[in-house]
Amino acid sequence: MRLDWSPLDAELARLPAPLPVWWRDDDAVSDTPALDRLIALTDKTGWPLHLAVIPAHADASLVARLRQAPRVISVVHGWSHDSHAPASEKKAEFGAHRPVATMHAQARAGLDRLADLPRLAPMFVPPWNRIDPALLPLLPGAGFTAVSTFTPRKTPEAAPGLARVNTHLDPIDWRGSRSLVDPDRLIAQMARDLADRRETRTDPLEPYGLLTHHLVHDTPIWDFVDTLLTRLAGAPVTYWTARPLTDPEPTP
Repeated sequence: MRLDWSPLDAELARLPAPLPVWWRDDDAVSDTPALDRLIALTDKTGWPLHLAVIPAHADASLVARLRQAPRVISVVHGWSHDSHAPASEKKAEFGAHRPVATMHAQARAGLDRLADLPRLAPMFVPPWNRIDPALLPLLPGAGFTAVSTFTPRKTPEAAPGLARVNTHLDPIDWRGSRSLVDPDRLIAQMARDLADRRETRTDPLEPYGLLTHHLVHDTPIWDFVDTLLTRLAGAPVTYWTARPLTDPEPTP
């Protein structure tokens, strides 16, 4: 499929400075063929990857695989990825449906549970990108320095000592085909997002985030993500990365 990238190219050409970009992929628990393909894409494009790992279900195979993936930074994806919202509401594991103290303890347990992962960063990613605002001020006390959800942030900090670094572009049509969103719409959306930054309708300093979910990608999604990452790698961008707690050398 031949795509018209000119709207995005035009906005990239108007950037007053290189665009900070980052990449987050959610729901990792183990070494899978899909994870191998994801890591191969980081190697091909040179992009660092923030892999959001579900603590309760993460297994030893994931630890071993990530020791061989030096471009991958692990972050904490909730606890078990179970929704506690009523059926009539949107799914949320860390929404306003449980005691804040319980959620605080699970967030802390998630960071502890993933301590063996290489390049683990103290970023909290709530499943379904939903979080009770009352929990945010408690996350630094649980060891976190950043939180990440979806859509442009309103403020650089979600709470004192807790940076907010969100994602902005999701290529999956979750409410329809569950395949690729019309790629022309994705290109137009990113161009609009960059225009909003340039004209300060949104925070121009927030790293621009791509959100993917490797376990449910089909061929059109993989192909679009590959093409987008490759194009941006040649654009005026800088790669933003969360600072890991540790940065071990990969195992030979």
